[in-house]
Amino acid sequence: MGMNGTVRRVALGTMITVGGMGAAAGGLMGLIMSQSRSARRVVEERSPIFGPPTADGMYGSFPGTPINVALLGDSSAVGLGVDSANETPGVLIVSALSDLALRPVHFTRLAWIGAQSCDLGAQVRMALDETPDLDLAIIMIGANDVTSRTRPSVSVRFLSEAVAKLRDAGSEVVVATCPDLGTIRPIRQPLRFIARRWSRELAALQTVAVVKAGGRTVSLGAILGPAFARDPRMFSVDEFHPSAEGYAAAAAVLLPTAAAALGLWPETGEPRDRAFGKERVTSVEHAALRAAERAGTEVSQADADAPVSSGWARLRRRRPLTMVEAEDYVRTGTPEQAKI
Repeated sequence: MGMNGTVRRVALGTMITVGGMGAAAGGLMGLIMSQSRSARRVVEERSPIFGPPTADGMYGSFPGTPINVALLGDSSAVGLGVDSANETPGVLIVSALSDLALRPVHFTRLAWIGAQSCDLGAQVRMALDETPDLDLAIIMIGANDVTSRTRPSVSVRFLSEAVAKLRDAGSEVVVATCPDLGTIRPIRQPLRFIARRWSRELAALQTVAVVKAGGRTVSLGAILGPAFARDPRMFSVDEFHPSAEGYAAAAAVLLPTAAAALGLWPETGEPRDRAFGKERVTSVEHAALRAAERAGTEVSQADADAPVSSGWARLRRRRPLTMVEAEDYVRTGTPEQAKI
């Protein structure tokens, strides 16, 4: 199935739900537009102008050849909302990767505030120019595509091209899919309902595009959903971007997949993961829909040796892995013994 067909298939549920509102949806448009302007004003007034320091450089005091990691994307990759670079998702992830590998990690952050999927091409070029032997690229993108109402087919095309170029260059790629914007506190109903549907639609389409291009995805939608909705401490002062606690939660979800991509964490069969959910092989479209609804779900190629266009994907849920647990793993030597 081509990408246009995939877009239509994955978006069908959203179209039915929203389209079923019919004339009522048209009558609510004025209210929705007003809510959108109000939410944007609140976020913009409270958001910091500048993000935390980039903290590019070497992490870990171990000997050996450095692992090269680049972080691409938008303000969520920048870590907007915290003051210290040590609280940003990139630094949290690469610090733990260094502990797991017992090797230094060279980190480069190429994300910028306000980035959309159309900006990934420039970020990829910068990443490969600065680090031709890139080992891992982590991408966090999608929220600004939703708020700008960029067509999902356009967004995923840019993302697919970015992942394909990185894979062609020999880099592993892990993509954090679009978070659930329905949890944003300044957003009220009915806009919240629509924001949630749009977010999940884009996350599902991102998953299909990334897996078919040879990368892996991790769904942040549900992870940054119920936990964030219950606990206001997960948000920074602008109530849009995560706080230090929120970024730590996101990093813990991304870490095991990033580590597995580098061969630092088992791909499958760990008791700590089996207790968290069953692993299965299914169509990439079905896997994408499931991932958009389930917390911390990873989707990757069903078989590393299969063509990326095979249409099959492996769906698994990994238990989040914190920096402390990564250190425990290094100390004990087996993932099964890492504290959970």
